[in-house]
Amino acid sequence: MKKQFIAGLMCVAMVSLLFAGCGKNDSKNSKNASANTTVTEGASGGDTPTAKKIKEFTAFFDRQGSEINKDNEIQQIIADKIGAKCKETWLTGQTGEEAVGMLIASGEYPDFIDWTPELQDAGALVPIDELLDKYPNIKNFWSDVQWNSLKQKDGHIYSIPQFGKINEKAMDTQQSGEAFWIQTRVLKWANYPKIETLDELFKLLEDYSKANPTMADGSSVIPFEILDYDWYYFCLENPPQFLDGWPNNGRCIVDPKTYLVQDYNTTNTAKRYFQKLNEEYNKGIIDSEFMTMNHDQFLEKVASGRVLSMVEQHWDFQTAEDSIKTQKLDGCTYVPLGLTIDKGMHEMYYTTGESTVLSGGLSITKSCKDVEGALQFVNDLLDPEISTLRSWGVKDVDYNVGSDGLFTRTQEMRDNAVNAEYKASHLCTYSYFPNYSGMNPDGKNAATPDTQPNEFFQSLRPEVQECLTAYGAKTYVGMLDYNEIDCMKEPWYPIYSFVGEMTTATPGGLAWEKMDQVKKEQLPQVVISGNFEEAWDTYQKAYNKAKPEDFLKEVQEAVYHRIELVTGKDVRPAGK
Repeated sequence: MKKQFIAGLMCVAMVSLLFAGCGKNDSKNSKNASANTTVTEGASGGDTPTAKKIKEFTAFFDRQGSEINKDNEIQQIIADKIGAKCKETWLTGQTGEEAVGMLIASGEYPDFIDWTPELQDAGALVPIDELLDKYPNIKNFWSDVQWNSLKQKDGHIYSIPQFGKINEKAMDTQQSGEAFWIQTRVLKWANYPKIETLDELFKLLEDYSKANPTMADGSSVIPFEILDYDWYYFCLENPPQFLDGWPNNGRCIVDPKTYLVQDYNTTNTAKRYFQKLNEEYNKGIIDSEFMTMNHDQFLEKVASGRVLSMVEQHWDFQTAEDSIKTQKLDGCTYVPLGLTIDKGMHEMYYTTGESTVLSGGLSITKSCKDVEGALQFVNDLLDPEISTLRSWGVKDVDYNVGSDGLFTRTQEMRDNAVNAEYKASHLCTYSYFPNYSGMNPDGKNAATPDTQPNEFFQSLRPEVQECLTAYGAKTYVGMLDYNEIDCMKEPWYPIYSFVGEMTTATPGGLAWEKMDQVKKEQLPQVVISGNFEEAWDTYQKAYNKAKPEDFLKEVQEAVYHRIELVTGKDVRPAGK
């Protein structure tokens, strides 16, 4: 009993710490209850002041993010317009699993949280399906088929997927997903060669770092970096699927012709990839600290300009690249390379297409005292005027509007948009709340400055413009093969959305957890080993003991189920 009491106190204390880092001047607001604050309406717009209640919500997201200031200007403008605001908090020094585990143990939650199967099983989330008709912006955000795909076993919907909603048409200019990234100065030094394979990339990195071993401040360059921390270790483990020309299903390969699931961890390409990493590590080309580095330390190294190349998802190192731009580190920003294991292969690093079967997303917890107010807040964030404020900022401050209705920015506006202090004090994207990609609601402009065609190219640093032009591209997407996935025909895509819902309650989920553990432990050892064949054999034996066949069997059934759900066709082989 005493131990339970102490454990309970520790949970309360740790949950308090979880939000303390984000609380700054706002400890009262970090409570999950939706407190009301009286403010003056129209304070920022010059209207006649009238008293108005501003509802204040809290949100926690189990990943690292950048806090904005308590007196953030656009957050207050939005609050004045819709009567609500939200204090967003992010991971501070824990893993996502640890943070969510502490919340579940305490039984106290913020108003909003990112859906996880653990929160669902703990009964921490509020069903929203019976309320959706009251909030047209939310209801119309996804189609009926997509909403139905979100129903849990009890028939209710508990989440609103935030990302991947394309308004009118795709406008991608940036590769926000995964790629091999390389600094423009390396490509320029070699007169912009065509780089298609691992061997070509690492030969270039070896030659460049030999000729240019240090930065201007005397620090050493890092030819190739690997992020191997917590769930971000996908940067180490999943490139074999891309190298074989498949899109990012995340946890396995799904052949669209046969619908069969394949394991990318045991392919010949996987062995060739890790053998190459092992070879380059032993040459000193890969950062010797990659195994012990956390996520913050990784971003610090990228922001220093020392990292010449890496595998990463662009959204994860965006802040580090913004820092590079702010510091004006010439040639240190990145462009994507779509490498394949052999020359001449089609690659699928960039894909576009709206998923038909959805999972996860933004949830409202049982601690929220005003569920309908919380849904109204989300609904209002999708209002066209508020969407523009979130993505473009304030007219005549963050962007200008031409006589043709097109948005443009001055260089000062572009510089502000990547300045960390300016972002914290002025911009408010509510980035983990539902948001549109593609077109702005006005039908003339792109949803974001980064996807506005002319604005995108003009916003690039001169060395990036030169680099893209050298390769005949106008955008980052133009550096890669273009792939549009019809998710009515491939409704399983991306299958990682199913895997993210697996738990150890099933043999497949248990196998997945063991596979994940083996890969986290063994793959770094394979990279640093002095005897690759021996290390690879040890890894493969440990991996096979995790019973990946149990995992693959359940994923295969999920693929069949999703096809049946969307198309009505049962494509299971006869007798299955």
